[in-house]
Amino acid sequence: MIKVVGIKFKNGGKLYYFSPKNGDEYTRNMPVIVETAKGLEYAWVAYPEKEVPDDEVVQPLKPIIRIATDKDKEFYAACQEKKPRAIQICKEKIAAHGLEMKLIDCEYAFDGSKVVFYFTSETRVDFRELVKDLAAALHIRIELRQVGTRDETKYLGGIAPCGRVCCCAGNMPEFKKVSVKMAKVQNLSLNPGKISGLCGRLMCCLGYEVDYYTEVSKQMPKMGAEVGTPDGKGIVAGLNMLKMQVRVKADDGAGGLVFRDYPVEQLKFRKPVQQNTRDEDDEE
Repeated sequence: MIKVVGIKFKNGGKLYYFSPKNGDEYTRNMPVIVETAKGLEYAWVAYPEKEVPDDEVVQPLKPIIRIATDKDKEFYAACQEKKPRAIQICKEKIAAHGLEMKLIDCEYAFDGSKVVFYFTSETRVDFRELVKDLAAALHIRIELRQVGTRDETKYLGGIAPCGRVCCCAGNMPEFKKVSVKMAKVQNLSLNPGKISGLCGRLMCCLGYEVDYYTEVSKQMPKMGAEVGTPDGKGIVAGLNMLKMQVRVKADDGAGGLVFRDYPVEQLKFRKPVQQNTRDEDDEE
């Protein structure tokens, strides 16, 4: 077992393990200064010191340099205050150069050595002249990084169709793979407008309950299948996987149709062959 502290660099971001400094006590959301491959960075404690198995840690474990001092907090706040001006200048330079790119966000390095701009674009962008102009205007080293549409939503946030903050921005450290087959196994509408998030891609939450529905679907008949009921044979017209009920359409004996709901254990049918929806490669 090895002692670690869980660290996050932004809300909803991925958690990382860092080595605690001897003698320091950490509390949740405490600002700290940590050493990373990019140098010193300002971060927050996601959860205090604990022990985890050695195989869960990638060695060598980077250290927590110190608990953030008042000076560190002031410097970080100053960097945050510079962001709106930097973003405005960058937008003006992008428009001046006529570049097909959308600026998303920017970050100042904690050591003050550079500023990183994040953008999206449908094509490859030649931003060499833009970098020169930004460096001359901001008097600091410039980096531009292209991100995808899902990353754009993660940076900007927003309210999802469910009425809550987007999962990627609020509580999802890493993107999970989702596929149309996940929507199919949950009997959801395949209308893109119904199963797409703000980013235009499939909603991340499609993967939350897919394991349950995959397991339950093994015990349910298929839509349109013929089944035997206590009242005779009929055709499956609906499935309620939460209540484990099946709606069956049958003749009423007078030339019409009648719909009845039955618990699945009362029906006789051939169970369908299932595929593992998590092994599919098609993400759209």
